[in-house]
Amino acid sequence: MTRPACLLLASLVVGLTITASALGKGASEATITGPGLGDGITLAGEGQQGGEELMQIADSAGFFIAAYGSYPLALEDERPTGDLGPRYTIEYTMPGPDNETDVIVQDLYPYAKPTPATHMAAGQPFYAREQTVGGWFLATTLLTDQLVAAGLPETPPTGGSDDGGLPWAPVTGVVLALGLSVIAVLALRSRRRSHPAPA
Repeated sequence: MTRPACLLLASLVVGLTITASALGKGASEATITGPGLGDGITLAGEGQQGGEELMQIADSAGFFIAAYGSYPLALEDERPTGDLGPRYTIEYTMPGPDNETDVIVQDLYPYAKPTPATHMAAGQPFYAREQTVGGWFLATTLLTDQLVAAGLPETPPTGGSDDGGLPWAPVTGVVLALGLSVIAVLALRSRRRSHPAPA
């Protein structure tokens, strides 16, 4: 059995175990934002009509593992190598005690090769006293299929960046244009110095 398949099986087992033992602790809703999504996609939470979709995406994305640290061997400290493709963000609204809510943020890379990946920052508070364990999680293409079914593009949109930065092509063009402008100004000054105007 391949490593991604083992991780998927472990994720499903852990997810089902946590879900069974922590009913009522799931997200009340979640919002996915990123390239090509406009205002984003809002998913119903646990216990609501259609809430199963969010639970399935959370399981496939390693949400329970990264939040609770129930299967730490499935998490990686280092960013996967290669091009991760465009980054999407899912924000889970987590109800807590005293009618307070917290938001757990997880980055999704559904088009990463050879396998989709997710990342959750450690130390995000929820349920008053708990904090996310965090880490990188290598998912399977099931996550991509679920996200596409939820509204993500079937193919990665252009112009995305795996680190949220500016695309390199426009940046390179701007730097090149500025460099040529500086060279032109210096050349003009040098020419004026070597050929002084007649008195």
